[in-house]
Amino acid sequence: MTARLIDGKAAAASLRATVAAEVAKFRSATGRSPGLAVVLVGEDPASAVYVRSKGKATVEAGMQSIEHKLPADTSEAELLALVDQLNSDPAVDGILVQLPLPPQIDANKVITRIDPDKDVDGFNPVNAGRLAIGLPGFVPCTPLGCLKLLRAELGDLAGKHAVVIGRSNIVGKPVAMLLLAEHCTVTIAHSRTRNLPAVVRQADIVVAAVGRPNMVKGDWLKLHATVIDVGINRVEGDDGKSRLVGDVDFASAREIAGAITPVPGGVGPMTIACLIRNTLVSAARRDGYQLPEDL
Repeated sequence: MTARLIDGKAAAASLRATVAAEVAKFRSATGRSPGLAVVLVGEDPASAVYVRSKGKATVEAGMQSIEHKLPADTSEAELLALVDQLNSDPAVDGILVQLPLPPQIDANKVITRIDPDKDVDGFNPVNAGRLAIGLPGFVPCTPLGCLKLLRAELGDLAGKHAVVIGRSNIVGKPVAMLLLAEHCTVTIAHSRTRNLPAVVRQADIVVAAVGRPNMVKGDWLKLHATVIDVGINRVEGDDGKSRLVGDVDFASAREIAGAITPVPGGVGPMTIACLIRNTLVSAARRDGYQLPEDL
């Protein structure tokens, strides 16, 4: 019996439709649309694709998409000045500076400069701290998407053992914090964990976010575990064509897991859906507008 596929595209479409409906109510009540400002520095092709996708999703949700495209030789001071301008702009509810940035710019300085209350990416240290101690704040979009997929698949997560493979500030650590808040028992593992397959085999929930193609094999998994594959890796097949694969060896894992996200079409679509969700939440907080608790 093969695992159920966790359809991230369908979940993201549902969330985006819900956000769009709430944006319409917000606009009717306040007379304005939430605004998301996205800053792209340079011409990185992958980043340009992401920015276009984010802009399209923002407009489709009935929000304002405010794009700033800066040349690759933009100085750190120039970018920080733009962030300051966006922080003080009342039409901007969310600020996202697309990473990676050119080498002359310190990404940590830029992230720290973003107003935590407009930090819809959830990367500012203030929001990381809020998440760690259980205070309201913005959660990074990919971890939030993972949590929403897990809740939809499993319902109450309390008491389940979750193994998170990866310890990045963008995915691994915040996913672990979110799962702790759901009353899971959480193990954070990584490439240097001793006997990693045995650790993973204890998990009811596996979140793979390590950035190594097909690293997690089916025989690493507990029978009927739920697997969230965050990895997006481009590899070359036997036919010489490149394709996207996750951090989990999908073919072998699907024979053991109870449910699993595909790559592509799993976590990825939820990231952008959660970004527009966070932007609406920011606008509502700034205007004192009440949103549904389960958004």
